[in-house]
Amino acid sequence: MNICVVGTGYVGLVTGAVFADLGNDVTCVDNQPDKIGGLNAGKMPIYEPGLEEMVARNVADCRLSFTTDLSAAVKRSQIVFITVGTPPKADGQTDLSAVEAVAKEIGQAMDKHTVIVNKSTVPVGTGDFVREIIERHQAQPVPFDVVSNPEFLREGSAIEDTLRPDRIVIGAPNQQVAMTLLELYAPLERPMIITDVPSAEMIKYASNAFLATKISFVNAIANMCELAGADVTQVTKGVGLDARIGPAFLQAGLGFGGSCFPKDTESLVHTAAALGYDFRLLRAATEVNRERPPHFVEKIRKVLAPLDDKIIAVLGLAFKPNTDDMREAKSIEVIARLLELGARVRAYDPVAIPNARRVLPPGVVYCDSPYGAADGADGLALVTEWNEFKFLNLERIRALMRRPLVFDGRNLWEPERMRRVGFEYYSIGRRPVLPA
Repeated sequence: MNICVVGTGYVGLVTGAVFADLGNDVTCVDNQPDKIGGLNAGKMPIYEPGLEEMVARNVADCRLSFTTDLSAAVKRSQIVFITVGTPPKADGQTDLSAVEAVAKEIGQAMDKHTVIVNKSTVPVGTGDFVREIIERHQAQPVPFDVVSNPEFLREGSAIEDTLRPDRIVIGAPNQQVAMTLLELYAPLERPMIITDVPSAEMIKYASNAFLATKISFVNAIANMCELAGADVTQVTKGVGLDARIGPAFLQAGLGFGGSCFPKDTESLVHTAAALGYDFRLLRAATEVNRERPPHFVEKIRKVLAPLDDKIIAVLGLAFKPNTDDMREAKSIEVIARLLELGARVRAYDPVAIPNARRVLPPGVVYCDSPYGAADGADGLALVTEWNEFKFLNLERIRALMRRPLVFDGRNLWEPERMRRVGFEYYSIGRRPVLPA
């Protein structure tokens, strides 16, 4: 099939590369000439394992191309995917201005029947909104269909999630257009569910809101464990073995961040209010999440007070491992608060430092290794659980630090091991390891 993908962020670039890898002819469109120029030169705008190789392979085989010419790409395509950003507004509702602009251009360019697929995360009712925009701006009246096909990829494993999703959701206005999407996705041989358009739009938000609530629930339990002297890792293991609950998203830590969970929960709360429903449960989950970084920094302050001129090594800056994405990263709040309290921050991340420099406050010293960050530090705070941190030479870290003190915001290390190495160790929802 000839496919157009509008937007070359995480969703668009991965979607385009995977569809090309499945044998389709894909044109990816973006309105940023610098980004398109970089992609045509083989430079990826994001870090995602395996993506650069997949893009290069399909460009070389002439199945994948990049352009700023949306009109030409629409005219040559049977299916047009909208994958542009839908950031939150100040009041929490979703900003659909980019979706609206793309829909307008699609309407002006269409010259034959085209299937328009909303893959951006959008509130329920956006399918009708897109249809109205296209109809209003059509240069000539040609038939088209608007489909909702939400994505469920996770940054850091986006290619795997696109090739082997748990399910493929197709919200279509009729069976005929649904079959077009079924044919496109058939090579993946994954479970597919066909719904109406509003239901598909709700599935995406309901899924993310439920997972966000699960994370906030376990973090609230972690707070209780700290007060009661219980171990949250043992608690969640016992809870997660219940088949009705499962172990996924039951890891206590600094809460959820990134480009999806924070904005999607806020958007769903706003949509519920617009429909006349007060989503108190989800509002509480977002409030618990907001409390996580201040709770973590307060733990550091109590142990090291006063923080004036204390050196804190911060390991991990991206919002999660295997990505360079700093959107809603917990490191931003943690580091800003540490600096406000007078601490000096030395930071390390395997890939996110270039993006971190653009969003973190001035005064942060960026290091080229975890050991460089720990050298002379009064305390070490682990914020993002990169796999390489599991295998650090902890004895070397301890020898480098001025005080062998660790604050583990992701429960990456086992308390008993930290005790043997000689650290004073504070984690989430577990008893601290105190100096002898």
